[in-house]
Amino acid sequence: AAFKSIQMSRSLKALRSNALASLRVHGPDQKGIVAACSHVLDKFGCGIVQSETWTDRFDHLFFQRMLFDCGHIGGDNAAGISSGSGSGSGNGNTNGNIGDNLIQSEQILQMNDEIKQLKNRFGLHSMKINWRTQPKKIAVFVSKYDHCLWEILLRHQARELDCDIKVVISNHPTLRPIAETFGIPFQCFPIKPENKLEQEKEEIKLLNELDVELIVLARYMQVLSNQFLGSFSYDQIINIHHSFLPAFIGRCPYHQAHKRGVKLIGATAHYVTEELDEGPIIDQNFVFHPLVALFLNQACD
Repeated sequence: AAFKSIQMSRSLKALRSNALASLRVHGPDQKGIVAACSHVLDKFGCGIVQSETWTDRFDHLFFQRMLFDCGHIGGDNAAGISSGSGSGSGNGNTNGNIGDNLIQSEQILQMNDEIKQLKNRFGLHSMKINWRTQPKKIAVFVSKYDHCLWEILLRHQARELDCDIKVVISNHPTLRPIAETFGIPFQCFPIKPENKLEQEKEEIKLLNELDVELIVLARYMQVLSNQFLGSFSYDQIINIHHSFLPAFIGRCPYHQAHKRGVKLIGATAHYVTEELDEGPIIDQNFVFHPLVALFLNQACD
């Protein structure tokens, strides 16, 4: 118990620096879920920063993501929280007192417990808090196009991306200098039809050794095999396709859009599945301009 309290105390310090956590909910649609979630957050002194909900009326499923300020857990706004057995006032102020940290760590455990109770009460498929005490470990897959990698690494350097890029993996050595410029390890696995599965096994081995949690395809010009996809859960591999899916899947979507006279185009972030560009959509954005398809078509060339 003491070891667990020390771990929670360390996590609390990281939590204070980030100040934001997220609550994700997924399950059968029913009344009262949003109110119950809001009540728990308010009870523990957390302020809601952003809330998104969506209801699938065909399958009667409810989805919610709440981003909340967790920097004052157990603070003056919290009500009815047991302070546990630790010493200190338990008012949520971090002043270096170990007793205060242990009290607030106990409150975090209580909050997790209440979330579990809500999950059981509503019969939800999933309901969990991401305290964001550790940045997600990711790997970036690229080929020869460099613009996506530059964008990701520059934003990461500017601390706009809350993640830990463990490695850049490619089937060509072309972009090694870019990764090395930012001090990111680069690994090349040349792939041909006859060695694809063996090379993917080596990639999977490396990803597991680095404990990678998320794989981002940044203009990676290879179709991942079922062997590779089966080694990770469906939400661990994402791709950004430069079209407004489900329109114009596959190669050269801008060329396809230009040929069809499309004036409204965009990009889609989606999970990667066995079907090319058919995975569940995460987010989309579009651009409208009479000549934008032509300009982007020329840029692709």
